[in-house]
Amino acid sequence: MFTGLIREMATVMSYANNELTVGANYQPNIGDSIAINGACLTVVKTTSSSFTLELSPETQSHIETQNLRGKVHIEPAMTMGDRFEGHIVQGHVDCIGEITQINNNGNSTDFFITIPDEFQRFLVPKGSITVDGVSLTINELTSDGFRLTIIPHTMKESLFASYTKGYKVNIETDMFARYVFHLFKPQSKKAPSWDDISKITALY
Repeated sequence: MFTGLIREMATVMSYANNELTVGANYQPNIGDSIAINGACLTVVKTTSSSFTLELSPETQSHIETQNLRGKVHIEPAMTMGDRFEGHIVQGHVDCIGEITQINNNGNSTDFFITIPDEFQRFLVPKGSITVDGVSLTINELTSDGFRLTIIPHTMKESLFASYTKGYKVNIETDMFARYVFHLFKPQSKKAPSWDDISKITALY
C-alpha cells in the first residue's frame, strides 16, 4: 500500500525487456515494493546507487512505458507505523490519461486530463485521484475527465512542472469508488453479504 506522496524523483538508467533500473538516493532491499510513476513494482537487484525492478507483461500493458526515461516518481510501500498522509493508493494503474490543457493561474496551475469512458464512473468531485503516483484532489469533473489544481510546492517537488499538453500519465482511480461500484453496480443480481463487507473493510 502507498500514500501517493513522492519520496524523490529518481533517474532512469536503463529500461530493457522486463527490467527497469533507476538511480536514487533511496536504497531498498531485494523484494521490496516500490511505486514507479504510480505502478507497484518489485525490486530484484540492488547496487550502492541504484536498484532494478521487474515489470510483468500485465503491468507493461497498463502503464505509459514511454515515460520510463529521464526522471520518474518513486515511493516505497508503507511500513507498519508509518505516518499516513495522502490517500490509500494500491499502485495498480487503471488506465492512461492525457493532459489536454494547462492553465497557469499565478499561484496555482490547472491541469485538465482526459481518461477512457469506462473509468469516469470512479471519479468523484473533491475525491482522490493518483496521477503518476501523486495523490491529488479532483477539483472538477469534465465531460471526458477531470481538472486538477496544482500548487507551487507540488510543481516543484514532482514532474508536473515538466508536463506539457498531450503528455500521457498513469491514472489510479480511488479504491473506495471502485469497491462501491463493484458491490452495487446495476447489473449485479447478488447483494453483498456481511461477510463480503467485512472482508472489504478489513482492507482499510
